[in-house]
Amino acid sequence: MADDLHTLTAPYALDALTVEERDRFERHLAECEQCRAEIAGLTDATAALAFAVEGPTPPPSLRASIVDAARAERPNVVPLRPRRSYTSVAAAFAVAASAAAVGVGVWAASLHHSLSRAQAAVRVLGDPSSRRVAVAGARGELVVGPSGTAVLAVALPSPPKGKTYEAWIADPRVQRAGQFDGHTFTLPRRIARGARVMVTLERSGGVDAPTSKPLLVARA
Repeated sequence: MADDLHTLTAPYALDALTVEERDRFERHLAECEQCRAEIAGLTDATAALAFAVEGPTPPPSLRASIVDAARAERPNVVPLRPRRSYTSVAAAFAVAASAAAVGVGVWAASLHHSLSRAQAAVRVLGDPSSRRVAVAGARGELVVGPSGTAVLAVALPSPPKGKTYEAWIADPRVQRAGQFDGHTFTLPRRIARGARVMVTLERSGGVDAPTSKPLLVARA
């Protein structure tokens, strides 16, 4: 049970615990010097991450689904007889709520994925044993944790319309690592010492291989 509590430091720093989990962890925190030290190290990283990482926005399809559902029920909303009006309105809201629940479920899955990546980034950025490598070509650094989990923390300008930043890992074969907004990005897989991390500007949607000269390069 105590070992499980040690794993809650990052979610606690991100304020991602339930009320019950937070109460239980804070009781443990009062007696655990190790967790207090880790929380202290995560505080600055969490604050920086809050400004660097953009959380997922609800998908456009969510609003469309709600509106379409409401429109589909509109003939029933207009009462033909006063006694039926409340039933019709309730039915319309029930259908719209069902559509919203489906849309929110999709959004929640995206939010959970984003939170997991943010927690990984906080752990790496707040770990004093992480290696920090200067980035050539832009302001920022590549931070590599002891496990090989790496975070690219840079400050690139917003990409032009129709373009996106795409990260690549060369070890030695070049593999795509994903698209990001030009700020903090947690690489999707662990990287070995000596591997190169690159960023290029590509068309929206991404490409299978770099089509332009790297804007920045860092060697892990």
